[in-house]
Amino acid sequence: MLIKFFEFSKNAIRSFKNDERGVTAIEYAIIGVAISAIILLMFNGTLQQALIDAIGTISANITSANDTGGGA
Repeated sequence: MLIKFFEFSKNAIRSFKNDERGVTAIEYAIIGVAISAIILLMFNGTLQQALIDAIGTISANITSANDTGGGA
């Protein structure tokens, strides 16, 4: 009985030791975060200004449509 338990434990440890799926998933997550951070750093000023301009244009169009009575 003890020998069977020892063999089972040895095989279980060997299979967990050789299983690298979790490590690979963590590596991909770290790479994804790093790429996202680099993209945000590169386009931070440009992207931020583009969003501000787009929101301003949308807001102006909505205000203009309300003032002129346009719409449905």
